[in-house]
Amino acid sequence: MNERRKVGILGGTFNPPHSGHLMIAEGVRDAAGLDEVRFMPNAVPPHKIKEGDADAWQRLEMTRLAVRGNPDFSVEPIEVESGGVSYTSRTMDLLRTREPETDFSFIIGGDSIEQLHTWHDIDALVEKVEFIGVPRPGTSASGRFPVRIVGIPQIDLSSTILREKLAEGRSVRYLIPDPVIRFIREEGLYGVPAAER
Repeated sequence: MNERRKVGILGGTFNPPHSGHLMIAEGVRDAAGLDEVRFMPNAVPPHKIKEGDADAWQRLEMTRLAVRGNPDFSVEPIEVESGGVSYTSRTMDLLRTREPETDFSFIIGGDSIEQLHTWHDIDALVEKVEFIGVPRPGTSASGRFPVRIVGIPQIDLSSTILREKLAEGRSVRYLIPDPVIRFIREEGLYGVPAAER
């Protein structure tokens, strides 16, 4: 009998994906003994898209560029391809139906752990997947739902800060993978002048 694969899902807007995301994914993969981590961009970001911001397909492509070269990472396009508002519970139902031999975990940051009680259908969701929590600076990483906490190096880096740096023409080297920076310049995202083609 084949051993069940252990796959961690790291969801988010990835607007843009950055080195912090990659460090979290690798740290959790190693600490939790996962076979693979899939980055899953959501279709509708929780904030209104501003002019010059990346759309869902650009975020998906940036995420693909960010994980390229790591055989333990991949991108799960299911929410972008479905479109509209995504609910983690429904998405995990679809993934579990598609891959019945896989045990899925859902990777969340400390701020999300504190907000789990607000998630759609959370009582059913905790029965379907294991939550793996990563403490973040300034969060307590505690809540009333079961979360497996893994200790990994903490990095206080956010996509919001990086969008501001990009708009101001400041350096994001080492904070965003080089292929993603090139894509941002080519597409003229986040207020960066579009590169001449």
